[in-house]
Amino acid sequence: MSELPRLLLVDDDPLISESLTFVLKTEFDVNPVFNRDEAKRLLYKLPILPNIALVDLGLPPSTNTPDEGFSLIKELLNFNPNMKILVLSGQDSLDNIRHALTLGAVDFIPKPCADLGLLKSRLKHQLMILSAEQQEIQQVKEKAKPVDLIGESLAMQTLKSQIQQFANLPFSVLVQGESGSGKELVAQSLHTQSDRLHQPCLTVNCAAFTSELLEAQLFGHAKGAFTGAATARVGFFEEASHGTLILDEIGEMPMPLQSKLLRVLENGEYYRLGETKVKKSTARIVASTNRDLLQEVKSGQFRSDLYHRLSVLTIKVPPVAERGEDKLALLAHFQKFYEKMGSRFTLDDKAKELWLQYEFPGNVRELRNIVIRLSAKYNEKTVTREQLANELETEIKIESIPEMVDSSDDVITRQLHKGNFYLDDVLLEWERRYINAALKTSQNNLSQAARILGINRTTLYSKMQRLNKTGN
Repeated sequence: MSELPRLLLVDDDPLISESLTFVLKTEFDVNPVFNRDEAKRLLYKLPILPNIALVDLGLPPSTNTPDEGFSLIKELLNFNPNMKILVLSGQDSLDNIRHALTLGAVDFIPKPCADLGLLKSRLKHQLMILSAEQQEIQQVKEKAKPVDLIGESLAMQTLKSQIQQFANLPFSVLVQGESGSGKELVAQSLHTQSDRLHQPCLTVNCAAFTSELLEAQLFGHAKGAFTGAATARVGFFEEASHGTLILDEIGEMPMPLQSKLLRVLENGEYYRLGETKVKKSTARIVASTNRDLLQEVKSGQFRSDLYHRLSVLTIKVPPVAERGEDKLALLAHFQKFYEKMGSRFTLDDKAKELWLQYEFPGNVRELRNIVIRLSAKYNEKTVTREQLANELETEIKIESIPEMVDSSDDVITRQLHKGNFYLDDVLLEWERRYINAALKTSQNNLSQAARILGINRTTLYSKMQRLNKTGN
């Protein structure tokens, strides 16, 4: 097995893929694929997930837009939240760069990349950062100290209080919050502040596996239970023993598996794949999701009985946008960490003001990545407001457009008879109107606008992007 760091390369251009593989193969175990589906199939097969990825945005079937690449970034981080994703793409508009970084990419390199030496250096730099992060995580585990949740805002004080209240209770906990807000950290805090501290704490991402592989991961399997099962293995329920099992992205769990999980929650019983002997689990279940599970229940995508079993206790993790001055505390926290690597910077007063105003749609993950980029670009320098603004995603506003929809029955009937009526356009226009009204009412505060509309901030952000792209 290669001892080189494993690198996932996703690019649909065979010439570029072959060239980069040739250039990087002396220092990386390069795994080239041509599209999202191939990337996911490869990740299912690999015994060890790549820690670093180099991806294009314009991938089949929509090579002229960045949508496939944006989706891939989110999927890769579902597989491995600690993966360092660098984008190598010709679709290098400022909006695309900023959105890729907001989603969790750590760097953006425009095509064509003339300086391959610089590309290598940037890849190695991210591996160095990853190594330092892993060492710190390992040190925390070895010292068995409670996970430190940064911030003293009212939202964070409430969160910390709930964790203390729920930590030693035997019931399941459902942790809800936006992507990148720190749900897994909260789940780990429930473990480290409990009497189960010295028992195992395991995490499985329900979005990272096919239904069959996820079942095998959770419950274990006998030899030959399915294609590729060359040996028997125990599952996460068995490995967790009397500790904690964190089910990340529980909203992605396939319906057939939900019934089996419900059985475990009800009486602790489960079966390994390919076996008939019943096993018992004593692990505490902590589930997390960025979805509205109650809405998923109403739409038939999630079992009602499982939802009520999981949500005996519920914790809502606040987005960074609602943490006020904690944004500066998070900045200081990550700055302190990267100063250990010999890189430091400061923000001037106007930059600090912008830092506090910015909504951080990518939450803590985005904030951390911005600190990494500022550390690399402005070592021993003071960052201005303009320099900081270049690292932030542009403020999205939906331009006002002329009235085009009359809701009266007579007008609609005439439009239908003329044959120039398109329901999708009408629905988009109404959606645009309500979002514009909510933004105006909230003075362009996304969090407040989302509450007015009765949706979460991530959903509002996605709708605004889609409406801007349609040009309607």
